[in-house]
Amino acid sequence: MEQIFISILESISREMPELSLVDEDYGQLETEGDTYPVTFPCALVGNMEADWEDIGMGTQKGVVTLTARLAIDCYDDTHLGSNTTEKAAGRLRMANRLYAALQCSVHSNDMGPMYRTKSRYYSLPGMVKVYEYVFQFELHDDSAAEG
Repeated sequence: MEQIFISILESISREMPELSLVDEDYGQLETEGDTYPVTFPCALVGNMEADWEDIGMGTQKGVVTLTARLAIDCYDDTHLGSNTTEKAAGRLRMANRLYAALQCSVHSNDMGPMYRTKSRYYSLPGMVKVYEYVFQFELHDDSAAEG
């Protein structure tokens, strides 16, 4: 699973070189106050979970779910006459690039393509906008196989 995770991070970094940070999501955006231990814009990937089914001889098939979040600070477009329409459109284009970088991507011979199953956009204190995508993919794991 760790090779898949690293490959996902590398893929995002390659497809979105303008990001200042691509990292594991370990709660960096859920801090107290208006300061975050990240730089913006950033992509955070985490919340991986899997539902497994035994298919025999120590091999399992799982459906893995993970979350990818793009976080962008909105400091420069909060005053009257600041061309906010284009700023908002630019953020949405960047969010779509994160989705496009991961949709149908495959990061291991043991996995199926990643598919978006949910998306949501929300704001955090400190003028940060978050674009969140939930993806799923199938994974075969024979690391405990007999033989």
